Amino acid sequence: MLCRAALSPLVRSPGWCFVSPPHVTAAISRLYLPCQRLRNESIRCWSNIPFITVPLSRAHGKSFAHRSELKHAKRIVVKLGSAVVTRGDECGLALGRLASIVEQVSMLQNQGREMMIVTSGAVAFGKQRLRHEILLSQSVRQALHSGQSQLKDMAIPVLEARACAAAGQSGLMALYEAMFTQYSICAAQILVTNLDFHDEQKRRNLNGTLHELLRMNIVPIINTNDAVVPPPEPNSDLQGVNVISVKDNDSLAARLAVEMKTDLLIVLSDVEGLFDSPPGSDDAKLIDIFYPGDQQSVTFGTKSRVGMGGMEAKVKAALWALQGGTSVVIANGTHPKISGHVITDIVEGKKVGTFFSEVKPAGPTVEQQAEMARAGGRTLAALQPEQRAEIIYRLADLLTDQREEILLANKKDLEEAENKGRLALPLLKRLSLSTSKLNSLAIGLRQIAASSQDSVGRVIRRTRIAKDLDLEQVTVPIGVLLVIFESRPDCLPQVSALAIASGNGLLLKGGKEAAHSNQILHHLTQEALSIHGVRDAVQLVNTREEVEDLCRLDKLIDLIIPRGSSQLVRNIQKAAKGIPVMGHSEGICHVYVDTDASVEKVTRIIRDSKCEYPAACNALETLLIHRDLLRTPLFDQIIDMLRVEQVKIHAGPKFASYLTFSPSEVKSLRIEYGDLECCIEVVDSVQEAVEHIHKYGSSHTDVIITENEKTAEFFLQHVDSACVFWNASTRFSDGYRFGLGAEVGISTSRIHARGPVGIEGLLTTKWLLRGDNHVVSEFSEHGSMKYLHESLPLPQRNAN
Repeated sequence: MLCRAALSPLVRSPGWCFVSPPHVTAAISRLYLPCQRLRNESIRCWSNIPFITVPLSRAHGKSFAHRSELKHAKRIVVKLGSAVVTRGDECGLALGRLASIVEQVSMLQNQGREMMIVTSGAVAFGKQRLRHEILLSQSVRQALHSGQSQLKDMAIPVLEARACAAAGQSGLMALYEAMFTQYSICAAQILVTNLDFHDEQKRRNLNGTLHELLRMNIVPIINTNDAVVPPPEPNSDLQGVNVISVKDNDSLAARLAVEMKTDLLIVLSDVEGLFDSPPGSDDAKLIDIFYPGDQQSVTFGTKSRVGMGGMEAKVKAALWALQGGTSVVIANGTHPKISGHVITDIVEGKKVGTFFSEVKPAGPTVEQQAEMARAGGRTLAALQPEQRAEIIYRLADLLTDQREEILLANKKDLEEAENKGRLALPLLKRLSLSTSKLNSLAIGLRQIAASSQDSVGRVIRRTRIAKDLDLEQVTVPIGVLLVIFESRPDCLPQVSALAIASGNGLLLKGGKEAAHSNQILHHLTQEALSIHGVRDAVQLVNTREEVEDLCRLDKLIDLIIPRGSSQLVRNIQKAAKGIPVMGHSEGICHVYVDTDASVEKVTRIIRDSKCEYPAACNALETLLIHRDLLRTPLFDQIIDMLRVEQVKIHAGPKFASYLTFSPSEVKSLRIEYGDLECCIEVVDSVQEAVEHIHKYGSSHTDVIITENEKTAEFFLQHVDSACVFWNASTRFSDGYRFGLGAEVGISTSRIHARGPVGIEGLLTTKWLLRGDNHVVSEFSEHGSMKYLHESLPLPQRNAN
């Protein structure tokens, strides 16, 4: 607290707009240095002032082109609008919200960034204090005898805004100081007026003061000196107070950002950002990225709850700052669900609010792509089944006809991945395409085309509700699918074919490691779609969209399907906001070897399940062996085969207890190895095997090897997994092997689709009711109509 006491005379001076003399700076530095060393040991000195070191430097002069670059911002201005700082009754401060903002600013300051705050709130804080003083000055006797209801209606004289500001400035700053102290951060107050920017000497003094504070790791808190500025026009929507215009602080924040060559200006208000029409109107859409010149297409609504500037003033200030080389984000600082992390989210590059950029991308935004996919999907669903099948057949032909171009693009991806050395061998294998893979893809696509003739619009139930009132339940597309996949370019044509067959719009987000392959495969997909004018139904996201941001587009995307590692699936399930996720986070597949298992079948099935493709999600991870098989020739054959195949064995707790010298004991029985490794555990019965699977499995695929039909049926009926097999490899759990043509993934959820998901899993239903002037009142107790609820035969399905 020594540095607080030493800085107090300067920090509390409301008009401190000068460069500190050298001897004052030296004295402050000597006191400040020990205080900072106590705060963090991993610090270094820069100009004799310590700060935490992080790689944040960049040359100023040009704003950031993309949100993802905001994490490199070092000098940041946070502008807090009146609506953010004040309570809903406009009399007093929103303390919880303010504390959260201070916490975020402190976190960024302690990362080594240089933070500045431009704040409103002095008028509201002063109004609260003056109202309190006026009430206290009333006669106590009068207050006691007036009654509670009269006390509430007691007339409060109109409070002049400048007087409110004068009464509130000191209290507002004291509150900031107290909050920042909790994070061992010093804060300094600077009050300015427009004259300070018009006078060259004052501008230089202000600039020097701010640089000196930032050099000493102090957070400057800047505000207009509302106690002396001319009064604004009366603000009719406030109760007795003419609040100083928010526009003043918007302009102030932009001016300071440019003067101080800041990297980022964050403007917090009470709306999510900039909309293409007034927020609250039916067709209003949040603008993710705003470019200079776009303001002609925007209609500005009324101003915010407090202040006089409104969104138009914020946009003008933001564009002025952008031209000066400072990036700008306008976002909501009042929403209870996001205000606690809105500033840090912006700095991390997350899609929050409206980002102002001078660089306009060549292609459409991801929001526009999603809208194009929805429109294209609806047109696709309206085509005849033969037309959708024709598109898929054309895509299958293109995969073989354009084989050389596809393999050349894939070779570029493989070479780049190998040169960077960032992909493990299993992922490199998934990334690789070959002639045989493309031929298999083409065969699978033709299967999809052949089986999709009556997928959309198929009647699955018909009911006669009453005379001349018939009800049908028919299959329809889900809508817009977002498929996120890693290192598997062959996934793109598979998923595209399934989306086309089911009439869904499709957004594809592939990994950077397969960029060249994905690009040509998507081009071929759109070429196939073009034969019936639905090119836009399948979109490939090529912008720098983070997966987490895509998962927030709940108004544009209906279903997310992740294809990749268990970590990817878990991250997407966590990030998805209001959008269902179809998939599985883990593929912990079991094979149980029963006492009645065939010797010939056991090693063959286990080898295929574990060794054929160990990185697959349907590969064996845990081998369960009946206790009676230990120390038998069959058990020895299993172990010998695994050793020959170079499979590393981990012993489960019970298995380890039977061995004198056992393999390494597993840390957990719930591990997906994804490599030539597996766990062996011992069970006493088929019942115990089922219980083990339910406790440690992932409801993916589980197998029993036995010749006892009764035991097998018990296993098949009691194991609660998406796929349960008898005397067959776990690797059969696949859409292509099931005859679905392909799959968008394997789902372990219990709602909608489960197991390998083909066309049927990408459909939902709607109800069609055909009547003739029917009304519900006719079916009342005394009405003339009666419910029949007769089941009607379904129409004949297409034999082809």
